[in-house]
Amino acid sequence: MTQAPDHFRQEFIAFAVEKEVLRFGEFKTKAGRLSPYFFNAGLFNDGMSLMKLGEFYAEAIKNSGIEFDMLFGPAYKGITLVASIAIAFAKNGHNYPYAYNRKEAKDHGEGGVIVGSPLKGRVLIIDDVISAGTSVRESVELIAANGASACGVAIAIDRQEKGLGELSAVQEVVKNNHIPVCAITNLNDLLHYLKSKQEMAHNLHAVEMYRQSYGVN
Repeated sequence: MTQAPDHFRQEFIAFAVEKEVLRFGEFKTKAGRLSPYFFNAGLFNDGMSLMKLGEFYAEAIKNSGIEFDMLFGPAYKGITLVASIAIAFAKNGHNYPYAYNRKEAKDHGEGGVIVGSPLKGRVLIIDDVISAGTSVRESVELIAANGASACGVAIAIDRQEKGLGELSAVQEVVKNNHIPVCAITNLNDLLHYLKSKQEMAHNLHAVEMYRQSYGVN
């Protein structure tokens, strides 16, 4: 699987820092760890930011080599992500259908939990990060229940840290679901970015210490 060029990944990190989507400090993760950084894609909350985010995702997906027929965004963050990515692809001549799910089934109108295009063929799941892999597992099951197959996952950042065992959360998703995962950027790229910013020396040290405790290759 081909990775996007280094300058592309660095541009994304700079973009996330500028929009304060990628923040530094002390944040408690779902695993109960105190992380020196936090990524919240929900803070890409204006039209221009969301447009650029979709373009970054689309480029990373293209570089990954994952073959897919449609896109799926799990509620809630995945809804805006999948729409922005579909638009980014369409701008470049690739008109992919997309869908997302409701948290609760609708009992009137068209009903059901799926909104958008019917799930069929090879479905690429879109998310912001992978923590415990719960959202991916539920998406894979939902896609299969609708007669389609999950063919991969695209996320914004791979934290490259331990999941439930010695594997990273992303590696666990790959192993448990037998599908590839591509990311716009990862922890290695973040460390490279911090090393290039003298004013972020404190953040660099904190992230390096965190990686020593929880990181995987």
